Amino acid sequence: MNDKLKPALIGGVALGILSAIPFVSSCCCLWALLGGLLATYLYVKNSPAPASVSDGAILGAMAGVIGVIIFLVVGIPVAYAMGPTSRELVFRMLENFDPAQAAKMRADMEASATSIVPFIIQGLVLGVVLFVFSVIGGLIGVPIFEKRKPGPPPPPNMGGGPGAYVP
Repeated sequence: MNDKLKPALIGGVALGILSAIPFVSSCCCLWALLGGLLATYLYVKNSPAPASVSDGAILGAMAGVIGVIIFLVVGIPVAYAMGPTSRELVFRMLENFDPAQAAKMRADMEASATSIVPFIIQGLVLGVVLFVFSVIGGLIGVPIFEKRKPGPPPPPNMGGGPGAYVP
């Protein structure tokens, strides 16, 4: 397995599942950051060479793609199924503050409640946000977790062949 694929898979699965769970998903940007950070941490921990910032960006992007796919496959159906329960919870909270506004919002939401299209559009927009935050998490992870310094540059070619050092 590719040395970046396993950490990205673990970070992406964590990102996708946590972003798809109702009520826990309200911290979706945090889960995306943590997914990118987790992928970078696992890579740095097992990598024989020091990780670069580009490694962090690649790991974050890979974790983001995996997480977004899981989120879309699991999260949209769950959100659609939980829609009536979530709407009722919002209506009850609004009724405590402004009953007239709650009644208007209930009428507006019930008119569009039968369509899955808003859930798909919202899922795609949220997927882009998750991807971006996952890349940011990967970028942040390298300076946090990578404490090794890159090795010295290779010595110049003194053998007299092409690319040889000539004083």
